[in-house]
Amino acid sequence: MRQREESGRTNRVTPHTSRSLWEILRANVFTLFNGIVGGLFVLLLVLGEWRDALFGFSALTNAAVGVVQEYRAKRSLDRLALLSAARATVVRDGVELQIERHRVVGDDLLILRTGDQVPADAGVVEAHGLSVDESMLTGESAPVHKQPGDELLAGSSVVTGSGRAVVSRVGEGSFAARLAGEARAFSLVRSEIRDSINRVLRVVAWALGPVALVVVNGQMQAAGGWQTAIESGAWRPALVGAAGAVIAMVPLGLVLLASVAFTVGMVRLARHGVLAQELPAVEGLARVDLVCFDKTGTLTDGDVEFDAAHELTDDHGWRQVLASFAADEDANITARSLGDAFPGAGVSPTLRIAFSSDRKWSAHVHAAGDPLAGSWVLGAPELVLAGRRDPRSRAALAECAAHATAGLRVLLLARAHDEIAEPAAGAEPLLPAGLRPQVIVTLRERIRPDAAETVAYFRAEGVGLLIISGDDPRTAAAVARRVGIDAPDGFDARDLPDDPAELRTALERHQVFGRVAPAQKRDMVEALRSAGHVVAMTGDGVNDILALKAADIGIAMNTAAPATRAVARLVLLDGRFSRLPVVVAEGRRVIANIERVSKLYLSKTVYSVLIAVGFGALLWGYPFLPRQLSVLDGISIGLPGFVLAFLPNTRRYLPGFLRRTLGFAVPAGAVIAFAMLAIGLAAHLHGATADEARTASSVVLAVLALWVLNVLLRPLDIRRVGLLIVAHLALVLALVIPLVSDFLQWAMPSAAMLWWMSGSALAGIVGLEAVVRWSLRPPRSAGPSRRSSAGSTAPPRTPGTG
Repeated sequence: MRQREESGRTNRVTPHTSRSLWEILRANVFTLFNGIVGGLFVLLLVLGEWRDALFGFSALTNAAVGVVQEYRAKRSLDRLALLSAARATVVRDGVELQIERHRVVGDDLLILRTGDQVPADAGVVEAHGLSVDESMLTGESAPVHKQPGDELLAGSSVVTGSGRAVVSRVGEGSFAARLAGEARAFSLVRSEIRDSINRVLRVVAWALGPVALVVVNGQMQAAGGWQTAIESGAWRPALVGAAGAVIAMVPLGLVLLASVAFTVGMVRLARHGVLAQELPAVEGLARVDLVCFDKTGTLTDGDVEFDAAHELTDDHGWRQVLASFAADEDANITARSLGDAFPGAGVSPTLRIAFSSDRKWSAHVHAAGDPLAGSWVLGAPELVLAGRRDPRSRAALAECAAHATAGLRVLLLARAHDEIAEPAAGAEPLLPAGLRPQVIVTLRERIRPDAAETVAYFRAEGVGLLIISGDDPRTAAAVARRVGIDAPDGFDARDLPDDPAELRTALERHQVFGRVAPAQKRDMVEALRSAGHVVAMTGDGVNDILALKAADIGIAMNTAAPATRAVARLVLLDGRFSRLPVVVAEGRRVIANIERVSKLYLSKTVYSVLIAVGFGALLWGYPFLPRQLSVLDGISIGLPGFVLAFLPNTRRYLPGFLRRTLGFAVPAGAVIAFAMLAIGLAAHLHGATADEARTASSVVLAVLALWVLNVLLRPLDIRRVGLLIVAHLALVLALVIPLVSDFLQWAMPSAAMLWWMSGSALAGIVGLEAVVRWSLRPPRSAGPSRRSSAGSTAPPRTPGTG
C-alpha cells in the first residue's frame, strides 16, 4: 500500500468545497466597482484633495471585512465538511477496515453494501443482488444491476445488495472527479436575490458614465463655462464634485453585506450542527412553505424494536428463518432489529434476494431436502400476499391491518414450496406461487422527544407538513397523530394517480402517504413544486435520494447513507429533527434582512442618480463634497446596514424581491431627491454660499436617510431604537465638534435657509411615510395556496418592511 501511495495512486482529490484564499481575494477586491472607486481615489489624490478621498478607505475596509469574514467561514465549513466526510470499507491483509475515502488506493478491495457510495472507479469481482444508482453521473435514474466483470463508477451509490470490487482508477483519474469538482465548487449564490442585485448593478454601471458627464458639465457651467473653468482652475472642484456624484451612486456595501450575510448564515447553521453544502440552501430555506419527510428518522428516531411474533401456523421453522434474515449482511435496519429476539446465524439459504424498497420484500430460498425447503418471503404484508384471496391470507391481512392501525410496524413471513428462480441480470425476481402466511412480526418505533414541539412550530409558522413513508399508511398515520398532526388516516401511495393534475389534487387532500416507492417520492415532490410550493425534503435512506434531488432543499440526517448525504444541500449532523425550525428561521432571517439592506442601499443609489442628473441639468453646482457624503453614508447607511443585516427576522421570503425592493427604493429615492432640489432652489434664491448650501443639503439628506432607516427597522424594539439613537447622535456630533465640522466644511445656514431646511425635511418625511403605505399595499394576486400543517389553506403573508 505504501508503494501505491508513494507512486501517487491515491484517491485524494483537491477539495473544492470552498474557495481558495486567492479566489476569495479576487472576488472581494478585484471587482468593477472597486476599480471605479480606486480610479477616483487616485484622481483625487493627484488633485491634492486627499480629504475628499475618504471613500477609498471605506471601500478598502469593506473589502477587508469581506475577505476576513469569508476566510473565517471557509475554515469553519471546511473543518465541518471534513468531520462529516464519508468513509469506505476495504480489505487489507485479510482484515476489513473502515478508512477515509481519500486513503483508498489503487487495487484496494472494496466492500460494498446497501447505502454505500462508491469511492473510486472499480471492477466488480463479487455481487449478491448488487444494483447501483448512477444518476449522479449519467442522469439515468433507474438502478443498474451489476455482475462480476462490470465497472463501478466513483460517485454512484449502492441501492440494493452487496458486493466486492477492486479499485481501478482513483483521485483525479476517476470518471467522477471532474463532475464532482464542478458539483462541489464553491460559488456565490445563483438565486433570485443575487441575480436581482446583479441586474441593478449592471444598470448602475452603465449609468455611471453618462451621469458623470452631466455632472461635470453642470459643474463647469456653474463655474462660468468650460473655457472660464479651465482658465481659472475651477475645473478642479468640478472634477471633485463629479467624483462625489459617482461614488454616491455606487452601492458598494450592498454586495459585501449580501455575501457576508449568506456566509455568516452558513456558519451559524454549522454552530447548530447543520452543514450547508451549497450557498443556495440559505435562500431556499427562507422560501420553504412545505416540508416533506419520511416518518422514520424524523418523527421516530429510526430505531425499531421487536414487539411480538404472532404465529399463524404450527410450523416452527420460521424462527430459524427469521434468525437468518436478521444475520444476513445485506439485511436492512428493520430485518436486523429481529436479531435480539432471534439470535444466531440461522440456516444458510442457497439463494438470497436482498430487500428492495421498490418491491418491499426480501427472500431466502432453501434447496429440496432441507427441512426448510422452499421460498421464504419477508416484507410488507399486502405486497407479499398481493393477489391472494384465500381465507387464510385474508385473515392474515386483516390481523396485520389491526396491528398497523395501532401504530406498529408490521412484517409478514410467508412460505412457498416452489423455489424462486435467480433473476437474470437487470431483471426483478418474481414472487413464487402458493405463498402461505407463517407469522406476523410487529415492531415498535420510538417517537423522537422533540418531534411534537417541531411539528407545533411548523403549524404556528404556516409551513405545511407531508409525511411520505414507505411503511404501512395506517402505521404512519398513527405515528403522525401521536405528534400532533391531524391525520385521520393514511393514503396508500399505490393508489396514487399517474396524471400530474390528479396527483396534485391527492397531495392537497391528504397529509400522510404510505407504501411510497422511491420514484413516487420524486414524482410527489415535483408535483408539489409544480403547484407553486417551495419544498424541503428530509430523508436518511438511499430510497430518498431521488426526492432529495428533486426538492428545492434536500435535507439529510447524519445517519443517512453516504450517497444520500452527497446529494443533500443540508446535513443535520446530529440527526435531530428539532434542528429544522432553527434552519428555517436562519434562512428567513438572512433573506429578509438582505431585502431590507437592499432597500436601504438602493434608495441611496436612486436619490444619488436623480440629484446628480437634476443638478447637472439645471447647471447647478453639485451640493456635496465627497468627504461629506462619506461621513453621511457611514452614519445613515454603512454601520446601520451591517447591524440591519444581522438582526432577528422571521418573515417568510416570497418571490418578487426586485419588484418589492425597487417598489420602495425608487419612490423613496425620488422623495429625497426632490427635497434636495428644493434646498438647491432655496440656495439660489437666497444667495447662499457654497458651504452653506452644502451644509443645508447634507443635514436634510442625513435626516431623510435616517428616516428611511427608521422605516426599514420597523417594528421597533430596544435594539433598533438604540441603533437609531446612535446614528442620530453621530450626526449631531459631526455637526457640533469643531474639528469634524471644520474638516467637513460645515457652515451655519441663514435663517431663511433654516426655514427651507425644516420645510423640506418635513415634506420629505411625509412623502416617505406615503411611500411606506404604498409599498405595503396588498398584492393583487395571492399566488398559489399554501397548505398549513393541518391541511387547510392559508394565504401568504403580505411582504412588509420588517
